[in-house]
Amino acid sequence: MNNGMVLEFATAIFAAGWITLLVAASSLVLATILGLAAAFAKLSDSRALRILAGLYTFIVRGIPDLVMMLLVFYSLPAFLNQIMETMGWDMHVAFSPIGAGIATLGLIFGAYMTETFRTALQNIPKGQIEAAIAYGLTRRRLFFRIMLPQMFRLALPGFTNNWLVLAKATALVSLIGLQDVMFRAKGAAEATGKPFTFYLIAAGFYLMITLLSLAALSFAGRRSTAGDRKLSP
Repeated sequence: MNNGMVLEFATAIFAAGWITLLVAASSLVLATILGLAAAFAKLSDSRALRILAGLYTFIVRGIPDLVMMLLVFYSLPAFLNQIMETMGWDMHVAFSPIGAGIATLGLIFGAYMTETFRTALQNIPKGQIEAAIAYGLTRRRLFFRIMLPQMFRLALPGFTNNWLVLAKATALVSLIGLQDVMFRAKGAAEATGKPFTFYLIAAGFYLMITLLSLAALSFAGRRSTAGDRKLSP
């Protein structure tokens, strides 16, 4: 195998990086939305909402990520098709690999984000919320002016960890046929018989995401605490 072939396969692997980043970013958005909704549900006065949110986090965190991915991509469409066939409907359900990958990762990491956001919300001083209500702030202004900025700062370490794990977990989508970085690396390894070379290239891609993410989120963390003042003892 000459250097030109290695370069060609390496280029193909990195070219698939945008798919990996698209899946990761889209899954993060979905996970954040689900996490916020479930966190507020767990802290709500509604017993039904607390039970539903608790079941969501318990079930999702108790099933391996790979099993969840296969359930969503293969088993769920088959189950839905069986139901429609029983009911006599002439329809067929099939999920695209990218859609199934984003939905599954968003669902999985939404459960982890739930605990991150719930803990952050619980650590916001209640006195500040009570004072804001006493001043007549609406729920919307209370959330965006008081709760959201503090929740962001308190949740950032856990959010960072969840994002880093999510970014690496995108490698699972290669197993359902999406041509991401890992799919291309596997194809190159099989075509050339040089798995170490191309899996090392894929590892370098994920390591690059980790380093850039840590730098960006560390900067965000410093900016979020820039206004803090240390009280002298």
